[in-house]
This record gives sequence, structure tokens and C-alpha cells, in this order.
Amino acid sequence: MTDTADETLKVDSQGTLALVTLNRPKALNALTQHMRSKISETLWSAARDPQVYAVAIQSASPRAFSSGSDVREVIELARRNMADGMMAFADEYALNWQCECFSKPTVPLINGMVMGGGVGISQFGTHRVAGENYSFAMPETLIGLFPDVGVCHVLARLPDQVGMYLGLTGAAVGRAEAYALGLITHCIDSTEFEAIKAALADTWPVDTVLDERHRDAGLGELAPYREVIDRCFSAASVEEILVRLAAEDGASRDWSQEVIQTLQRRSPLALKITHRHIREARARDLRQTLVVDYRLAVRLLEGDGVGGGDFYEGVRAALVDKDGAPRWSPPRLEDVSEAMLDAYFAPLGGRELVLPTREEMQASRA
Repeated sequence: MTDTADETLKVDSQGTLALVTLNRPKALNALTQHMRSKISETLWSAARDPQVYAVAIQSASPRAFSSGSDVREVIELARRNMADGMMAFADEYALNWQCECFSKPTVPLINGMVMGGGVGISQFGTHRVAGENYSFAMPETLIGLFPDVGVCHVLARLPDQVGMYLGLTGAAVGRAEAYALGLITHCIDSTEFEAIKAALADTWPVDTVLDERHRDAGLGELAPYREVIDRCFSAASVEEILVRLAAEDGASRDWSQEVIQTLQRRSPLALKITHRHIREARARDLRQTLVVDYRLAVRLLEGDGVGGGDFYEGVRAALVDKDGAPRWSPPRLEDVSEAMLDAYFAPLGGRELVLPTREEMQASRA
């Protein structure tokens, strides 16, 4: 398949269902500007069309719903014109807010991995269906970024500090854990997806359609570690989290040591930004969280002013050269000061992201 823009995202009308298909399998449906723009257009159109009852989002790839946003595209845009790179982030966060404010049922049918920007287009609607191969992760700290697309609002509200654990480590969880945490609403095998679409196309009530197909997914994989996660990741700093993990003994020792190694591979700056962002997001709503996302993304995109910084270096090491050897700056957690963090979180003045209120979005039939 030629990976042209129009082929990467398809929109079909099936009865009263608007069906969006992510169709960039070679890139695991990494979301481009074009794809996000087309999703936004589809949501606006569906909201205003009285013949549309619901919107479903699916993937043409058996491996992934979406691996996230195409961060290489964002960096290429920024290197050519910083304003274009910033606009890519602004448009993405506006789409996340649009998904939250959308006025009709949305049913992402997720089988395979969902990460980053893919979470951003699936997490904020009315329903989230997980197939048997579902896997959720926000691995941004590995590329010098942070869990953006409003997800810190979600992570901040997960029980037992699991959100802090997921945000800092980028660890993946399957559908049993995701259901226990409330990240998804239904566990339904992918063999049922066609029947779900057919029922929604015939305007069957979405809750009935999904509830009767939901199956118990069992115990989540983090259940044995909930206490240690809560004990360690409730710390007031990333440094203290590492100290507490190192002090773990007994049955949790091996697991804690693996987590330490995972954190040590992440960008120290990204870890500290993420830790602060999740803690502060407890007092913010989603709209406010997205505004802070944009402040942080702009500052990380600006880097050192010449197309450098941890975001650029992380993408290089993980996705471009793929050498797995990023040179982080600063290289150590203790070198990331509170003053540095204050500068990243500071308002942007006239460059702030301005999102309509929920009421304004509803009045526009979002």
C-alpha cells in the first residue's frame, strides 16, 4: 500500500454509524497531522448530522490501534519552522479536548497497542472497548517527552499511585489491568467487533450493545505489586521514589530492581517534569491539563534553541538512529533543579494555548 495521506485514515458511513479507520499499518498507525485533522473534521460533521448516532474508531492493523503521534514529523516540522512544530502540538491537544466534548457516543475498538496520541483520541469519549490483545502504555519519558494529550489528568486519578508508576516508567498493561483501573469500559474480543459495528449502524443503544458482550478479563497483572507501587511512587520526588524502590526487600525486590533500571534509562528532565505534572494535575481539569501540556511541549520543542534538547535526542536514539544510547541533558536527576522545572511550567504569555470552554464547544455542536 502506498502510504499517501488520504489512505492513512478512512471515514465511512454505515447506517447511523460514522466509522473511522486508522490505516497506516507500516507505521503502526502513528498519527500524522493529516490524520488528526481528518478525525477532527469527522467529529464536527458527525456532531451536526442528525443521521449519525455514534462514531466508532478502529484500526486496519492487527498489531496496533495506534502507536502514538508521529513525533518524527513534529520534529521535522519544528526544524524547518518552529511555529509549525508548535502548531502540531496545539492542534493535537485541541483534538483531545474535542474528543472529550463530543456530544454523541464514541466507541474506539482497540486491539493491539494503544500509546501516546492513540490514547489521546480514544480515552476521552464515552466508551472504550478492549480486545484480547489490548495493551496500554505512555512511554514518552523514554524519548525525552512526558505523558501529554491530557493523559496526566487521567493518570493523576488512578488508585494506589499506579498512574505515577505508568507515567514515569512507560510500563504497558493489558486489558485486565486497564479495566480494573477504569482506563477502558468493556472487555470484548475482537471477533465481536463486526457485530458491534452492525448494531450501532442500526441504532441499537450503545450500552446494551457493549454490556451484553463484555466478559470478565480476570485479575490485572499489577495486582501483586499495588502495595509496593503505592508505597514507592507516593514519594515527593523522583529521587525519593528510587530510594524507596532500592529499599524494597523480599518478594518485591526483583520487581523493584527492574523498575529502577527502567527509570534509569529515562530522561531525568522528562521524569521530573512528569512527576510534577501528574501531582499537579490532581487539582486540574482536563482542559487545564492540556494547556499545561502545551506549555511543556513548546519548551521541550524549543530545546536549546538550535533544534536540540532531550526530546530531539530521545527521538534520535529511539526512532531515528535506534542506537538506544541517548545523551540526556542534564544527565542526572539531581542536576534538574526546581528553578528549571518552574521555567518549563511557567505560562507562555501571548503564546498560551486557548481552548474553548466545554459550554462553548457544546454550543458549537462538538
